[in-house]
Amino acid sequence: MKDMLKLLKEGNKPSLLAAIVNTVIAVLKAIAFFFTGNVAMFAEMMHSFGDAANQFFVFIGSALSKKAPTPKFPNGFGRVVNLVCLGAVIVVGIMSYEAVKGGLHHILNPVESSGFLINLSVLGISIILEFSVLYKAGKEVLHEAGIQKGGLAPLTSSFAHLNKAKPPTKLVFMEDFVATTGGLLAFIAVLLAHFFDLLIAEGIASVLIGLMMFYVVGKVFLENARGAIGETDEEMLQHIALLIAEDPDVKDIQKVEVIKEGEFLHVEIVAEVDASLTVAYVDDIRDRLMDLVLNQKGVRDVVISFDEDDGIKTWRKANPPRTDQQVTAKLPE
Repeated sequence: MKDMLKLLKEGNKPSLLAAIVNTVIAVLKAIAFFFTGNVAMFAEMMHSFGDAANQFFVFIGSALSKKAPTPKFPNGFGRVVNLVCLGAVIVVGIMSYEAVKGGLHHILNPVESSGFLINLSVLGISIILEFSVLYKAGKEVLHEAGIQKGGLAPLTSSFAHLNKAKPPTKLVFMEDFVATTGGLLAFIAVLLAHFFDLLIAEGIASVLIGLMMFYVVGKVFLENARGAIGETDEEMLQHIALLIAEDPDVKDIQKVEVIKEGEFLHVEIVAEVDASLTVAYVDDIRDRLMDLVLNQKGVRDVVISFDEDDGIKTWRKANPPRTDQQVTAKLPE
């Protein structure tokens, strides 16, 4: 039990905050829909319930992914967070379908809803709460990207750095961006229906909200599917390869692998050294390189092995290797 509580403390904080906030918002929207029957509110209610469930499970998954490796699972549990995110988007997909279905039905059979002030009040509160979560998620995105900026930067700069964010943080940011935008659409639709008698506006808003949710489903599913299979971090791969190549005792690099394991990186290196070096000296080289690589952002474990220098240069600093899962140095022309 103590171990579980310790893991939960290390879970992704933005996803936990988002789960709590969205639960409150979902309950408010459910009450508003019960009294008004507003279809745009129905779409928003489904969205918020889906987000709350997702983000709660993502929080649990992010905590479990930090469990230390065991003899049975030597590579750790990093990919658990990808698997949880894959399950979470299924829930969002179902909610998306219901939102689009409800919106189309309202467009074809428009019905005037009541509770104008209730709808606006609940949507207004929801937009403010969703925006606050979006802002905090944006700050976390920048933090994980190594950027410290305040002001509007978490809203304006986060999109450019989403690829550097952890899977749970990325999911929370994208879902709350859609939630905030959807809330604004629903708010506008209620105003149009009330003041201009455009009853189909609520149905159109519901369809648009559902389609935005489908976009999140597709993007998050593809990204986490790659992570669950095992995806190379190309940027970190090139960075680590350059660091290894600059070591004076490394004559060449045969292979470098940098695989994403959830929020962490697994690194494997095969380097060539002078055949005349003693085992003790080579062991010192390994220790030095291990410390160097483990100090890089996100690296959790490193496997380094050596081979004798064959005199053939297979890795060139000016033209580093490229690959998908494994890097084998490019032979010179």
